[in-house]
Amino acid sequence: MSLLSKDYLRYTFFFMLLGWGSCLIFSACGFSLSQDYGLYIPYLLGGMSPTIASFLSLKKNRRIHSVKEWIKQLFDFRHGLFSYLLPVVFSVLYILPQCWISGYTNGAPLPAILIMIPMMLFGGGLEEAGWRRILQREFEKKYSFTLSTLLTGIIWWLWHLPLFFIQGAAQYGQNYFLFGINVLGLSFALASIRKVTHSVWLCILFHCIINSLMGIYLIQASLLGNTASAILLTASAYLVAAMDLVKNIPAEKKTPR
Repeated sequence: MSLLSKDYLRYTFFFMLLGWGSCLIFSACGFSLSQDYGLYIPYLLGGMSPTIASFLSLKKNRRIHSVKEWIKQLFDFRHGLFSYLLPVVFSVLYILPQCWISGYTNGAPLPAILIMIPMMLFGGGLEEAGWRRILQREFEKKYSFTLSTLLTGIIWWLWHLPLFFIQGAAQYGQNYFLFGINVLGLSFALASIRKVTHSVWLCILFHCIINSLMGIYLIQASLLGNTASAILLTASAYLVAAMDLVKNIPAEKKTPR
């Protein structure tokens, strides 16, 4: 593991434990995010820990020199239509199997997604400043795409654990194992977006779309539905990565003489 990734994980879990650890203590004392709004201060600190850690670790390792440079690296908007279609297609592949197999109830109306996506920058999207901007990329310097994605996904899954014990959090009382299956599929989708487009912004966009859709379609989690979604996302991620690999093979290597 590189020094950058070690620094990133130290900062991430420090701020996560500081923020969500405080929420856990208050939750054990009977406080809830749904009633005690002051808890949102440490709650947001925990949620922003991957983003804060991204800037601090990149600055410490001299990969960036300013906030402006960091932001410019994250929001690289100039990409073609295919690149922008990837987050949309992956989002459909994620949500449809779960809605069809597991069932759902309606949350917000679908047009609300246009408002929700920008809001989700601070509701999960900016996590990609760390998970895919640093951790996935650093792992891939040493390990295969598959192992790097699995390692990143497992750490990302573990990072979410406190949320399942904080009263009033969206994950409170849900099945942590089934959530992990979703994380696995999403990890492969995000890793392939990063690999093919070399874009952090498109990973951020995909994360925002997914979190918005979860507020529109309130899905009843199930082993079959979550597994089907994860398999479909993973298979599609490999397909997209393979298509990109073939596209980038020089012409003389494609057709043996």
